Amino acid sequence: MRSRVTMVLAVVAVLLGGVLLVPTAYARLAGDGAAESGGGGGGSVAAPAPTPPPPPTLAAAPVSVNFSGEFFSWALMDRATGKISGSKNMTSTSSTESMIKAWIVSDYLRQLGDKEPPAEMLKAASLAIRDSNDDAANKVYRAAGGSYAVPAGGQPGPVIKRAISICGLTDTKRGNVPKYEGWWSFTRMSPRDAVRLGDCIADGKAAGQKWTKWVLDEMSKVRGTVKQQQATSGGGKWGIVDGLPAEIKAQGPVSIKNGWTQLAYDGNWHVNCLAVTGKWSLAVMLRYPAEEPLSYGAKVCASVTTQLVTPQPGAALKVPQQPVGKL
Repeated sequence: MRSRVTMVLAVVAVLLGGVLLVPTAYARLAGDGAAESGGGGGGSVAAPAPTPPPPPTLAAAPVSVNFSGEFFSWALMDRATGKISGSKNMTSTSSTESMIKAWIVSDYLRQLGDKEPPAEMLKAASLAIRDSNDDAANKVYRAAGGSYAVPAGGQPGPVIKRAISICGLTDTKRGNVPKYEGWWSFTRMSPRDAVRLGDCIADGKAAGQKWTKWVLDEMSKVRGTVKQQQATSGGGKWGIVDGLPAEIKAQGPVSIKNGWTQLAYDGNWHVNCLAVTGKWSLAVMLRYPAEEPLSYGAKVCASVTTQLVTPQPGAALKVPQQPVGKL
């Protein structure tokens, strides 16, 4: 009887010894961290916490959309480095339409310095951006020193000249449509210059220290959909913002200014999308047949944006089914 008890106790001791040896051996294999942390060498070492993924942003990437039209181009600036990437034709130009209103307002306000504009002018500046109101933009344009006279010597007018010099634009030229050469809406600009313009507004050179925050805030409050269009104003909250995931929008305001006009002289929509944040500036510029809706261009801008999101959350947004072209 005693020998059996002794044998059982011996077996139990071996088993217990085995159990006790396991964490010690594990600690030795893992290193002496447990002993160094005061665990006496007998505790296990916790696995390191996983490194969280970087927050999503926009970065250079291949872009492919279903597009049928005369002109498609885009550019993206990394505002931390100033590097610009984009389509092969990102230096080619198209008319700015209402996209240039963000500069017109900035140019007017910068010239005021620390002075306050008359209340009606500040309201006009707000309407020019938030509702893309043409009458309000014309009022601000004239106050900034612009006119509709044909510029001499093929040069752009003073408002656009200042955009070129202050923002370092290299591709921008005055409009060349007969009888409309001095009009701000026909200013020819490339996507490369458009992202430079967005950066120029965001970094304070365009509107100056006093008014930059106000302009960016107004651009973040653009309102209205593609269906809300009137004769001289319209809804302009679409395009790039529709292609951004909620995680990017949550990082801070996204300031935008789109431009869009259905022009009779060439039978095309001229559609431009511009957006800028603290990290990047993105522009997409299009010309496509007037028979297509404005929503077609808005979806193309959104699709380009989605494909530039990194880390990539999923497939790009669908665009209207047209002949496929890799751009």
